[in-house]
Amino acid sequence: METRAPYVLIGSFVLAAILAVFGFVYWLNNTGGIGPRTNYHVQFQGPVPGLLVGAGVLFNGIRVGEVTQLALAPDNPRFVNATISVATATPVRSDTRVGLEFQGLTGVPVVTLEGGVVVAKSGEPVTLIAEAGAGQSMTQAARDALRRVDTVLQDNSGPLKDTIANFRTFSDGLARNTGKLDGIIAGLEKMTGGGTPAQKITYDLRTPKNLGPAGKTLSASLAIPEPTAVAMLQTQRMLFAPVGDRPGFADFLWADSIPKLVQARLIDSFENYDIAHAPLRTTDLGQADYQLLIDIRRFRIATEGEARVEIDLSARIVDKNGKVVASRLVETSEKLDKVEPAAAVAAFDAAFARIAKELIGWSVQAV
Repeated sequence: METRAPYVLIGSFVLAAILAVFGFVYWLNNTGGIGPRTNYHVQFQGPVPGLLVGAGVLFNGIRVGEVTQLALAPDNPRFVNATISVATATPVRSDTRVGLEFQGLTGVPVVTLEGGVVVAKSGEPVTLIAEAGAGQSMTQAARDALRRVDTVLQDNSGPLKDTIANFRTFSDGLARNTGKLDGIIAGLEKMTGGGTPAQKITYDLRTPKNLGPAGKTLSASLAIPEPTAVAMLQTQRMLFAPVGDRPGFADFLWADSIPKLVQARLIDSFENYDIAHAPLRTTDLGQADYQLLIDIRRFRIATEGEARVEIDLSARIVDKNGKVVASRLVETSEKLDKVEPAAAVAAFDAAFARIAKELIGWSVQAV
C-alpha cells in the first residue's frame, strides 16, 4: 500500500494538470476569450503580402478573431481565399468592407472589417469580398506610382527636352547680358525710389519770438486744428515753382508734413506771445470758444525771376456754432540769394515770423 500511494498521487496530479489545460483552452475560446466563434470566407482579389494563419482580425480597430486558413483560389490563382474566425457577436453584414492593414514599425498585417450581421444559410459560412487593392503594401503602392510617373515622362520626353533646352538658352542670354540687366535694374530703382535709401537731412521751422506788444491777450479760448491743403502740400519735401527737382534738395525733408509743421509752429508762436492764453493743444476742438482755421495755399520756393520763398495762407476765425467772425488772407515772401537748403530754411524762418506775427495780432483783435 505504501508503494502504490506515490503512483496514485502522481497520476492524480498529471490528470488534474491535463484537465486544467483543457479547461483553460475552453475558457479562452468561450467565456474568458473572445467567446463563441463564427467562420467567414474572405476572398482577396490580389496578393496578401505577409498575411499568415493566426494573424489578427480587427473590427473597427478592435480584435475580434484571427485568420484560420489561407489558400489560393482554385478557379483563379490570382485571388487568395482566407477563412477567418471571429466572435459571433461581431456585427458583420453583407456590405462589410474587408481590408488589409500593416500595423506597427514591423508592418505586421491584419485583416480589417468595417460594417456590421449577415444571416447566413444554415451550416454555410458567409463569403466576404475584400476591396480591390486591399493587399497592396505601401512599397507596392510606391512602385505603382513611380511606374505611372515613368510612363508620363516617357510620353512627354520630347516636350520636356525642348523645355530644358529653352531654359538653357534663356540662362545663356542672361549671362551674356548681365551688365545690361544691372543697368536696367538700377534705373528702375532710381525711377521708383527703390534700392538703398539715401540718408535724409531733416529741417525744421524756427519758432519766432517778440511777436508784439505785451498787454494784449486773447479774451476767449482758441484752438488751431491742423491746416487744410491740397494733396501736393501734404509732403515733407521742399516744393518748387515751376515744379521739379533742384540740385542739393534730393535728401531734404521738413520735420513733418507741411500742414502739421505750420500748425505746431503757429501754436508755439502763440505760446511765445502769451503762454497763459495760448491756443489749446487738444484734438477735442469743442473745448475752445473759437477756432482759427488755416488753409495753406503756397509754401514753396519760386525760381522764376528773382528766387524767393512764398507763404500764402487764408485764415478764418469761427465760433462754436460754426459762424465765421473774421477772415483774411496772409501772404509774404522772402528773397533767396542762393537756392540751397540752408539758405532756403533761413528764408522760410523769416517769412513765417512775419506770418505768425500778423496772425497773432489779428486774432487778438478778433477774439
